[in-house]
Amino acid sequence: AEAALHAARRKLEALAGLSQQEARKKLLDNLLDEARADAANQVREIKDEAERTAQREGRKILGLAIQRMAAETTAEMTVSVVQLPSDEMKGRIIGREGRNIRAFEQTTGIDVIIDDTPEAVVLSGFDPVRREIARMALERLVDDGRIHPGRIEETVEKARVDVEQSMTESAEEVLYELGIHGVHSEVVRALGRLRFRTSYGQNQLQHSREVALLAGSMAAEMGLDATIARRAGLLHDVGKGLTHEQEGTHVELGWRLCKKHGEGEVVLNAIRAHHDEEPHYFAETFLVTAADAISGSRPGARREMFDGYVKRLEKLEEIALEQDGVERCFAIQAGRELRVMVEPEQVTDAEMTRISETVARRIEEELQYPGQIKIVVVRETRAVDFAR
Repeated sequence: AEAALHAARRKLEALAGLSQQEARKKLLDNLLDEARADAANQVREIKDEAERTAQREGRKILGLAIQRMAAETTAEMTVSVVQLPSDEMKGRIIGREGRNIRAFEQTTGIDVIIDDTPEAVVLSGFDPVRREIARMALERLVDDGRIHPGRIEETVEKARVDVEQSMTESAEEVLYELGIHGVHSEVVRALGRLRFRTSYGQNQLQHSREVALLAGSMAAEMGLDATIARRAGLLHDVGKGLTHEQEGTHVELGWRLCKKHGEGEVVLNAIRAHHDEEPHYFAETFLVTAADAISGSRPGARREMFDGYVKRLEKLEEIALEQDGVERCFAIQAGRELRVMVEPEQVTDAEMTRISETVARRIEEELQYPGQIKIVVVRETRAVDFAR
């Protein structure tokens, strides 16, 4: 029987042209190929199903987050209107030979437009903080009735302090609404300045609040830390509150400020990662970037031309401020005039001409603009004494 079986096996091998070991190997290879193909198909089906599920869940989470947050969209303007009790007040605002209106414009850096509009004066300027200070000061001067250069300076300074206080209070209200605690006072101050900052016409404090609410809502749906996501969302653009005071991008300024005052790694990563300056190291920072894109991309939320206009005027002022001895400068008349105030102790009358020529040359080299820009350098000297 053994011999017959052996003979039959040899006969089969001869007919097939394969040895027993070769046949076994071929069968195993075929089985492995089939198993691999089946496994690959199954993996592809699982992957496709996972992607479909992820997209469906992602849309659901975004939809829920957006529905939960209702926010107004208002386009920022470059003018403020101050109502007057009567048209007779316009003459008092202008003053004898225009001394009052000149003092007001020089102190605030804002254009005062007095035309045929009944019982109203228009304040025009690209910087919303300056414009708010000017509005508050002019309303107080009108209510008080005493309008002269000395009183104007005093009222503008008081308005400046009050606007700073109101910005801080606005930031504290948003922090309270979002349930965020333990934020350093310097960070709160920078956050408050966003109330009067815009990006493409979108109010930045409102934008940061929207990002915080969206990121927090999405984090809660995904089982992540909603409080951390809200904190990172609120502070992701905090550096924009410092760009008027310090050199550097808003990303770097915000990152340095938050690091200095003890904000966590998630907040620091969100500040840099939402502008692709470093990778996203935390799930919450991905949500902040997504929320930032949602808030900024809503129809009507932003206007690109407005932001370009503001950037041109900021660059004008920056060129003048880089000159030695310059104390303050204001771009007025929609950027057609640059008024430069110099320190009288540091700059002589002869040097004023050099400053105006240098600024004019740099503007010609570095900026593109229609028409011409008038550079006015002002050197004001005062002698103060007291009669006792």
